[in-house]
Amino acid sequence: MGKPNTRRLDRAIQEATRKLSAVRERQMWPLSGPERRAVLAALTGGSYKTIRGKSTARADQRLEAAWSAAETRLIAELTAMQIERQRLVREAAREKAAKTAKKSSGWW
Repeated sequence: MGKPNTRRLDRAIQEATRKLSAVRERQMWPLSGPERRAVLAALTGGSYKTIRGKSTARADQRLEAAWSAAETRLIAELTAMQIERQRLVREAAREKAAKTAKKSSGWW
């Protein structure tokens, strides 16, 4: 058996890494629907408070919580994909070692 086929998983890991860096730069495109709504609601609430001349502390907290929730979700997805990739590689190595040991155990 050759190398394990992890191309699709590697591509998904790359995409998740891109999304994570975009969220850290506060870009909206990688957010899910509920996350996007939470960010926009916090922005709207903060802008309303700013126009009224009131404190935006609560809106800022909500906004930061929404961004950190999105970042946490993407980190969890990325970690799960990396663990799955490592499992596939380890499994392929185990099969290869078993195959090699089986070949060399005989007299021929």
